[in-house]
Amino acid sequence: MDWLGPEEWRAVALSLQVSFWATLVSLPLGVFTAYALARWSFPGKQLLNGIVHLPLILPPVVTGYILLLTFGTRGPVGSLLNEIGIVFAFRWTGAALAAGVMAFPLMVRAIRLSIEAVDPKLEQASATLGAAPLWVFLTVTLPMALPGIVAGAILAFAKAMGEFGATITFVSNIPGQTRTIPSAIYAFLQVPGGEGSAMKLVLVSVTVAMSALLVSELIARRVAARVGGK
Repeated sequence: MDWLGPEEWRAVALSLQVSFWATLVSLPLGVFTAYALARWSFPGKQLLNGIVHLPLILPPVVTGYILLLTFGTRGPVGSLLNEIGIVFAFRWTGAALAAGVMAFPLMVRAIRLSIEAVDPKLEQASATLGAAPLWVFLTVTLPMALPGIVAGAILAFAKAMGEFGATITFVSNIPGQTRTIPSAIYAFLQVPGGEGSAMKLVLVSVTVAMSALLVSELIARRVAARVGGK
């Protein structure tokens, strides 16, 4: 317990809080988006696909600045939310929003691949028996795609834990409020003698990331084995 100091523990706790809520809140939208891209044909589908994956291509600082312009207290969305007491800028909720946006493409991609692996004939068979589309999704598609959904959520959680550029641009680096692990590492490296604390948080980040990748890989193999009939 003494391995990490109070400030380091606060950064770890805040990162876990931010990553948890970023993953939890974005998961329903991620499942819906992945299903739409995997199963539906509609005008603007490629545009939606591009928008979803845009955070992977844009510099994170650009994404954070766009979030600040949109969800800041003077932004078109942020000003409206501010009237009802919801504030994202320079709050941990903003860090969760930024982390969720940056992790969303990884989540959607994993879930989409899992849904595409589900045989459409199974869904069609259920529909011909009179099941409504929502019921088909809940009883056929969702259970078979569940490993991919879990894998996508784990990858998104790990990505959110490591998010830095968009977060620090949108919510700054406020100790105890928006200073997550990456921001804390950056802050420790700016002061003399802070290398030790930074290295401890680096080890925590590597451990979390590797654990997430291993679990995700195990789940992906399970999906591949089931699809291949093994």
